[in-house]
Amino acid sequence: MNIFFILTSIITIVFVLTQVFEIKATQNIETYPYYVIKNYGSFEIRKYEGANFTSVTMPVKTYKESSGEGFRTLASYIFGNNTSNKKIAMTSPVAMSMGDSITMKFLIPSKQQLETMPTPTNNKIKFTTEPAKTVAAISFGGWANDKKISAYTEKLKVLLAENKIVYTEAFTYLGYNSPFTIINRRNEIIVEIQNL
Repeated sequence: MNIFFILTSIITIVFVLTQVFEIKATQNIETYPYYVIKNYGSFEIRKYEGANFTSVTMPVKTYKESSGEGFRTLASYIFGNNTSNKKIAMTSPVAMSMGDSITMKFLIPSKQQLETMPTPTNNKIKFTTEPAKTVAAISFGGWANDKKISAYTEKLKVLLAENKIVYTEAFTYLGYNSPFTIINRRNEIIVEIQNL
């Protein structure tokens, strides 16, 4: 009984320390800047600044099929798999446009100039610049999957229709946490709007 208690205590302590480390690490990561224009309670309207991204497009339609491949491709690039062997800081969130194909994007750090980004060794990686935009955003916790992404996309559509807010069909999933974060996970669905 004492051995079981000791092992359980050790596992609990390791788990707590790991989660504290993950939370602190996440807090130190640069995020895609925005400010909230209006909070409706169940969703909010945000204004995002213009920003630069690295991206990779995959000819698949589901989160399950694309999330691992896209993340490995872009992470390899920022961890030094480029012509300059240069490491680039990780940013948050990871963005995934959801459509007939899926494009995953990493925000390029604001201190990094697009013109001086190292050339990818993988020709699937592209650079994109997005202008400032106004979006509707809905949040959910836990681990993302296709079922949750679909459910919250539909929920956001209903909420926008109820509030007579016109939106585009370009929905994007945003994931803020590393796979090692267990508690307090943050996911969002955003879509650009045309009126408020």
